[in-house]
Amino acid sequence: MKTLLPLLALVIAGCAAVVPMPGPAPETAPELPASAPPAPEPPAARTESIAIAGLMDGARTDAAAGRLANAAAQLERALRIEPRNPRLWQELARVRLKQGDYMQVEGLAARSNSWARDDPALRAENWRLIAQAREARGDEQGALVAREAAARQR
Repeated sequence: MKTLLPLLALVIAGCAAVVPMPGPAPETAPELPASAPPAPEPPAARTESIAIAGLMDGARTDAAAGRLANAAAQLERALRIEPRNPRLWQELARVRLKQGDYMQVEGLAARSNSWARDDPALRAENWRLIAQAREARGDEQGALVAREAAARQR
């Protein structure tokens, strides 16, 4: 709850309308040369990252406390905001593993791998999750294949 209050304040502040004051037209800004560095991201873009971090923190807290359904709901909400985030897919796979939904673990970890491009550590951890799910289902050979895939990610 403590992490949600600052987030809520940011969201509310971002919704405030700016009404121009009557008066002379503002001067136009001078054009920047082609070699000028790019402008910083607007606050709205950073707000999404803060929102994702808040949802992920809440999900981890819920999962640690055994509130797995709540953790999954927060991660699913975060995925609606940022569907290409491989860490969110991986975190949801972890929750599903704790829930015993082993088939979903494989699909979620595979989805995470599809977005994990240049992160071999993340891909390796996904393969370890797949191995755990396969082992829990009694698929020893499949678990071995997944562990070998994890070892190749380094």
